[in-house]
Amino acid sequence: MPSLIKPSTRAFYKTWKAQPNHRLSQLLHGLFYSSFPYFYIGFGIGTHPLRKRVAFLEPLLNRLFPPHPMRSSEHGLSQASHTHADGYHGKVLPLNTARELISVKEPIRKPDLEQVIPYTQARAILQQDPDHIAVMDCPCRAYKEDPCLPMDVCLIIGEPFASFIIEHQPKHSRWITQTEAIRILEQEDQRGHVHHAFFKEAMLDRFYAICNCCECCCGAIKFHSMGTPMLVSSGYLAVIEETECIACGTCIDTCQFHALSLDETGAFAVVDYEACMGCGICVGQCSQQAIELVLEPAKGVPLIVDS
Repeated sequence: MPSLIKPSTRAFYKTWKAQPNHRLSQLLHGLFYSSFPYFYIGFGIGTHPLRKRVAFLEPLLNRLFPPHPMRSSEHGLSQASHTHADGYHGKVLPLNTARELISVKEPIRKPDLEQVIPYTQARAILQQDPDHIAVMDCPCRAYKEDPCLPMDVCLIIGEPFASFIIEHQPKHSRWITQTEAIRILEQEDQRGHVHHAFFKEAMLDRFYAICNCCECCCGAIKFHSMGTPMLVSSGYLAVIEETECIACGTCIDTCQFHALSLDETGAFAVVDYEACMGCGICVGQCSQQAIELVLEPAKGVPLIVDS
């Protein structure tokens, strides 16, 4: 008789069990999140139809899961973080870093992630079997009436996560090669969409996905713009060479974080230091090559894969 439990579910359980401080709540949360990502994310960002029906429970949910401060002020984060955002962080990535995460040929091991990337819950990156990459339809776009296309832009990387998504969401996911994954990154970058490396407490405190999304669809960007810091800066800052800028406004139109505007005279673009997340989309969109990304220690520590 065939097993009722899928192989990827058993692999998820074994990986969870091998953690030094594994908790049952983390296992149940991770299995639910991975098994029903469209319900989970759609409900969380308020686009799932059921969310409106249970709106009367909002005060109760807020009492059960009150906001609490994020322990990352030393990395330039001073805003308060809501509970579910505190365990679900995305680090904004420039295109080259996103490529490296997909192309790495051996496991990435970091004994204490908080010294490398300013996340509260994430403690380690342990990417097993990096050749195992799945792409799935973006849950944030799934419930939009007119979502940005294409839909299949969320990259699930490494095990047991990639196999879990393939087995539990066969209609919305497929296996892809590293070459295909990099092509998706580059095409989304050309569309002006931001790359995020995602870590979630329920996903075994590990890096598990690269999301490629936009302000109009992405729940994380929307929450971030409303004051809940679900995204952490890449550690870089966009800098404009004023003498090269022709004030065409392309970078302003494509910035997903509204961090660019024209100066008072309208002669060149300027960067809002606080709003800039260092995604680098404006760099690729600038026809004059007037923008570059520079390291900015006050914006956080960059994810440097090969070190």
